[in-house]
Amino acid sequence: MQSGFRCLLPALLLTAATLVQPDVAAATVDHAPITGLTAPEAVSRGAGLERSRDWSQAIDLYEAAIKRWPDNEDLSYGLRRSKVHFAIDRRYADQSFERSLKYPRTAALSLFDEVLEKIRQNYVEPVSPTSFVAHGTESLYMALANDKFSAHNLGGGSPAAVQRMRSILVNGYWNRKVRHPSAARDFVLEVCSVAWRELHLPAVTVIMEYVYGGCNALDDYSTVLTADRLDDLYGNINGEFVGLGIEMKSERGHGQHLLNVLPGSPAEHGGMRAGDFIVAINGLDCREMTTDEAARILRGPEGSRVGIEIESPGHHRRTGSFVRRAVQVKSIPIAEIIDPEAGIAYIKMSGFQQTTTAELDEALQKLELQGMRALIWDLRDNPGGLLETAAEVLDRFIDGGRLVSTRGRDPEQNQTFHARNYRTQDIPLVLLVNGDSASASEIVAGAIRDYARGEIVGETTYGKWSVQSIFQLQGQTGLRLTTAKFFSPRDRNLSKVGIRPDVVVNAEDLPDRLRRPFTANTPRERVTRRPRYDERQGAMFLPDDPQARTHAQITEKLSDPFVRKGLEVLNRVTHR
Repeated sequence: MQSGFRCLLPALLLTAATLVQPDVAAATVDHAPITGLTAPEAVSRGAGLERSRDWSQAIDLYEAAIKRWPDNEDLSYGLRRSKVHFAIDRRYADQSFERSLKYPRTAALSLFDEVLEKIRQNYVEPVSPTSFVAHGTESLYMALANDKFSAHNLGGGSPAAVQRMRSILVNGYWNRKVRHPSAARDFVLEVCSVAWRELHLPAVTVIMEYVYGGCNALDDYSTVLTADRLDDLYGNINGEFVGLGIEMKSERGHGQHLLNVLPGSPAEHGGMRAGDFIVAINGLDCREMTTDEAARILRGPEGSRVGIEIESPGHHRRTGSFVRRAVQVKSIPIAEIIDPEAGIAYIKMSGFQQTTTAELDEALQKLELQGMRALIWDLRDNPGGLLETAAEVLDRFIDGGRLVSTRGRDPEQNQTFHARNYRTQDIPLVLLVNGDSASASEIVAGAIRDYARGEIVGETTYGKWSVQSIFQLQGQTGLRLTTAKFFSPRDRNLSKVGIRPDVVVNAEDLPDRLRRPFTANTPRERVTRRPRYDERQGAMFLPDDPQARTHAQITEKLSDPFVRKGLEVLNRVTHR
């Protein structure tokens, strides 16, 4: 088996050139859309979002509604339908996917064979060729009614011909039995022939729907990665990418909402702040664009420029020219003493990447010199990362015993990680978590709970207890595949359950500005100074004041109810 990394990842990773908010499984869901609705009304509202092609909002609504009415089949199918269309839209906004549509037919078929074989050999549960092909057929059926797919592939096809092809798929190919992998290839070739006859649809276009759509038979964390998304994944793992350094999510009619701006990035130096909206890119209005459509324009080689128009709260607009460059993504953006008298420190960890362990060691050493006697470790909104990194950082707080184990169908996936008592801290500990603390964050929380190493404060965690392996495929594409499940020291797997905190803080009861955990770029009061121009950054920016930044961070921490509750817990523990 050839896999470069074993990862604990969210459903959709942060992409690299512009950090994009996870769109399906790991994103914070706004429950407001279903407040006061009945189940039929939720179905109707979801259908309206689908008709407007607002797949992301439809997914949010359906997921929130299903939590309330888990047995409603209309909601479940609406969610499934929206996810398939959302995935199709993302593919056709991806330049590297468009390049793959120019493959020779033999290369596309070879990719199909390779993906199916790796799934059969390595996926955590058995998957039949029938299931994989059936999901590919469903994806093609939905693609034929998808605006992005149609615009790219069906310019000359009449609506009647498209409907006839969809009917052929339902009546002739839906859930047809496929007994072995070679029969799966024959099945796809037969569909290719029919699609060419009915619509002059190229064979490679059809094959790619089976390559990508077939993965809908798997869990939400397994998918084929285009060349660009594979590069994004490695950038996420390595903690470095080329771009502007923003995390954004589209809000139709308003633009690209900046959820986070990375410290030291071109975006931060250019004056972008969380809460701003990007409304135009290189003169193109992006208020109606999806996140992926906007990200496609924002991408570019290192050293190139992009013009951006930004609207801040209060509708103040400004424009700037930004230079794309390498951005270091720190997984520990904040490490400060927040209660000097009690010696209580705070560390915010946003991911588990290759640099995280070294960052943690550096942060702990700094805080020890500043008098740290207790620690609040914040894993809110941390979607995961590398398995080995999760074990390494736990080793800094647990002095012995098993930390985590993994089990899969392939014996190579069966591993156990033990504490080595390396630089282990024995100070009182509070772990902050919320509903978007997933995967590697849950490895940490599971071990802290099982060893009673500290108090867990916040909300029930996400409930993703599986391991993904990354396989390099031909054509510079990749396959992210769930290959194992992980288990806490007491041999528990809490998939779809999560870890309930010792002390509950309900984020839904908080004001809007406090629902999202504080980052180094959360909007804050700033001293107004004269902007200056730095040719190295290529943008107008406000000179940063580290002392003012630290003061603002600590002030914000002390107003965060999760952190306040952590302080209460630690003060109670240290004064026993």
